[in-house]
Amino acid sequence: MKLATPISKKLFDIYVLFTREPFVRYYSKELEYYSNGNGGLLGLITLDLTDNDYSVCILSRDEAKQYRAERIQVSIATIEEARKWIDEKMGDDSIIFHDNKHKFFDIFAELNNESKLHPNFVQLKEHFAFEGAKKTLSEISYHYKDIDGNFIDQFQSNNGFDARIWELYLFCFFREQYFSFDRNHEAPDFVVEKITSKIAIEAVIVSRKTPLKKTHDPKKQEEIDEKLKNEAPLLFSSALFDKVKKKYWEKEHVKGLPFIIAIADFHDTMSMTWTFSALLEYLYGHTYKHNFDNDGNIIVEAVKVGNYKKPNGTEIPSGFFLQQENENISAILFSSCATISKFNRMGKQAGLGSEKSTLIRTGSFHDHTPNADKPRLITYIVGQDSNETWSEGVVIYHNPNAKNPVDPNLFEDNVAQCFFQDGKLLSFFPEVFPYNNLTQNLISKK
Repeated sequence: MKLATPISKKLFDIYVLFTREPFVRYYSKELEYYSNGNGGLLGLITLDLTDNDYSVCILSRDEAKQYRAERIQVSIATIEEARKWIDEKMGDDSIIFHDNKHKFFDIFAELNNESKLHPNFVQLKEHFAFEGAKKTLSEISYHYKDIDGNFIDQFQSNNGFDARIWELYLFCFFREQYFSFDRNHEAPDFVVEKITSKIAIEAVIVSRKTPLKKTHDPKKQEEIDEKLKNEAPLLFSSALFDKVKKKYWEKEHVKGLPFIIAIADFHDTMSMTWTFSALLEYLYGHTYKHNFDNDGNIIVEAVKVGNYKKPNGTEIPSGFFLQQENENISAILFSSCATISKFNRMGKQAGLGSEKSTLIRTGSFHDHTPNADKPRLITYIVGQDSNETWSEGVVIYHNPNAKNPVDPNLFEDNVAQCFFQDGKLLSFFPEVFPYNNLTQNLISKK
């Protein structure tokens, strides 16, 4: 091929994850992906699952920088003919027509707000080591609808950066899970649809409680254990309560729909790597201890948790899902992985990012070995042979008393899901599930 250069599905997905609608997978299978070398044009070859012949498509950017179908041909007999068509059309300079009603949405735009910029935003924008994340976030944001009109300002600010990163991550997660979006309402943040099922989602974070520092001293395990007893569950409780008060389920477009609160923890540097168990405990009102019998089989015991106590002496009950007033919350979605590093890794494995930067991912992954009581520690260099997904690390905690339950079958089997029945926690963990991640960003001195 002279003009069409093969590219990976990972890179193609960065560009067009939100261009293609999820339902196309039911009648076509994507086979090969191409670029004209500079990213101006993309090519796609698919197999028609009904007629068993081939379809081809050339995509180019519109003024909003979203890739749109420019030329399409169907009913091609062989893949060789499909490749020839792609190669020829990559060099066709005929006029490209697009509906250009929407302008370019630039989350890195200059707003003359230097005094308000979040340090992580500055690092993301200016440091070549985060070039993969910057390019990935840019491509995603081109498709993001700014309902409130203040997304860019908040994305850059001290007070809004973490929350907006979490929203963009959820945007990727739900599309990877083959949901379509209805973003015609200001609240809640998302209404998504798959086939005939709809879900409403509101995003929230546990916001930062400590000053940002240039260096980070990891907490000792003793300090973490102490915070998990009371402080961490209270942080989740406060964030969730603020959203419950808004009663999104009473809005006309949400009535009768399952309603999920999606929460992430940014209260301290790397706090999302160790508060996982505190949320689980708070939601179901139980903690879990284990030991082994004489044959080496693991025995798990559920232990009820009492109240948590605020510094002012106010007591907050555990068991968020066990309280009748929370029956309108169908589930809680959580991930410890929705950070800049996630976007940097996804960009890096797609071939984006600086060659001067090497990313090393270390994570504690669920161990499926029978009777395992500790996660597996896995370390690898992130490259184009890596296969991380947006869904990795997402867990959905289902409310056993939900008024409108979420159908667990709406999610693919790469999502962890937890249920509570008869005082017992029933969990499904996918083949690959990271409890937490740490990404080292090594800079070449050359």
